[in-house]
Amino acid sequence: MKYDTILFDLDGTLLDTLEDLADSINTVMRQEGYPQRTKEEIREFIGDGAKKLMGRSLPQGMSEKEILRCLSTFREHYLKNMQNQTTPYEGIPEVLKRLRGMGIKIGVVSNKPDDATKEICRHYFNRDVLVAIGDHRARKKKPAPDNVFEALKQLESGKEKTLYIGDSDVDVMTAKNAGLACVAVSWGYRSRETLRAAGADHIIDKPEELITLLEA
Repeated sequence: MKYDTILFDLDGTLLDTLEDLADSINTVMRQEGYPQRTKEEIREFIGDGAKKLMGRSLPQGMSEKEILRCLSTFREHYLKNMQNQTTPYEGIPEVLKRLRGMGIKIGVVSNKPDDATKEICRHYFNRDVLVAIGDHRARKKKPAPDNVFEALKQLESGKEKTLYIGDSDVDVMTAKNAGLACVAVSWGYRSRETLRAAGADHIIDKPEELITLLEA
């Protein structure tokens, strides 16, 4: 087999987190007297980290100080409520177990805050995910390759045998910046057209197609 390691994005790839993210964003909006955001708007805002999610959700022209203040409230609420409605996409738990059975090391690299990334991976995937890396002030977030390299270091894996899986143009850019092959998934938060334009090596429509691709 060509690959012995797979790194996954989290939101929109392994987990459908939209409902809980939208709930936390709109909790902040209600508390601060700002207009509510629709789930479709929030779907488009996801992918570049919590700060940009908050900044995009607030009305235009907000100061950095106000964005950071609201971000703090959002993070506090989300950490307490991030498992209310979040679920793995259909077929994901089974595919992760099959990958582990094939001897493949599994890691997660996300722009979600590092503490939330680690906690949510422990909750939903237990031992199937060996390493979970999120946004941390010590490293640049995706599409910079820093967190990918940190995951590879912890997994003791090489780039040449690692495959990156994600649902957004940010993920495709991350893979390219890290020198990894990339598979994009169409069930997440971005369209096939966006993924194709970003230059994904492959696009799959169901989790089990990843097994087929690996065995081809």
